[in-house]
Amino acid sequence: MKTSWRNASLVASAAAVLVLTTACGQEGGTSSVGSQNVGATAAAGGYGGVGSGIGTGTSPSASSTVGGGQGNLGAQSASAGKLEVSANAELGDVLTDSAGLSLYRFDEDTAEPPKSNCNGDCATAWPPVPANDASAGAGIDKALLGEVTRADGSKQLTIGGWPAYRYAKDTKAGDLTGQGVGGKWYALAPTGKKASVASLPGLSTRNDPNLGEIVVDKNGMTVYRFAKDKAWPEPVSNCVGACLEKWPVVAPVSANDTKDVQKKGLMSFTRSDGAKQQTVNCSPIYTFSGDKQAGDTNGQGVGGTWYAVRPNGEMVGVSDK
Repeated sequence: MKTSWRNASLVASAAAVLVLTTACGQEGGTSSVGSQNVGATAAAGGYGGVGSGIGTGTSPSASSTVGGGQGNLGAQSASAGKLEVSANAELGDVLTDSAGLSLYRFDEDTAEPPKSNCNGDCATAWPPVPANDASAGAGIDKALLGEVTRADGSKQLTIGGWPAYRYAKDTKAGDLTGQGVGGKWYALAPTGKKASVASLPGLSTRNDPNLGEIVVDKNGMTVYRFAKDKAWPEPVSNCVGACLEKWPVVAPVSANDTKDVQKKGLMSFTRSDGAKQQTVNCSPIYTFSGDKQAGDTNGQGVGGTWYAVRPNGEMVGVSDK
């Protein structure tokens, strides 16, 4: 069994090398969308009361008020509808329902097999998300959606096997006041794992509410291209000297450490200063010193030469017009 696995790995690696050595500068490919306790406190019983969480994040679902805490449990227990992915500065991608309310998981539950251990008063503070009409939106693998039968016979949505909940004290789209409550409650990532920037691949994508699907680095920071660089016949960076203080290069990333980024032309090269730099579709990529947290896109359009990057390497606002 070990030998077979190693042989398969060698075949996969060889295939990856073949793909990455495809001629640079060719446009193409298709686009597709990709825990920390931050000080919340628990009420008696450990399942939470008013958590301090991390407040309001950003959400592509707008920010209309959808509830009023404990007084709006009817809305909190409503069906999930089409699930969405919301970018949060501290946590990266967070799973939300169609109204933009954050979804959570409970450490005392199990995913294999799925089982909810939040009942009674716990389920009042953390309303289970019904499974009846939940569907996967952009960036969510529908195969990860499932259901579990609760103690009262109702069906609860699961993500990657983990039962999903809302928090009664989240009152509007983007709120994450339940994050870290009691050291047991955490926002759900689209994969069913605990949402965490630290868990992001070396390169992946996120849906920005203004720019659409763009590439981000392992810290969730937006990745950019410089219009004066070259990709063909080989990558050339024209950002040197003081330019690099504002636009740090993205270091090489293994092809296996990427998600939803085009593999063709995904390679690193040696710059004129001897440093190694990553490319997407053979175009050199950078981050921006003016972006202070994950989700920032302050570098978009700077000087008419710097642009966020699509998963196929195109520049947002230039190549896709």
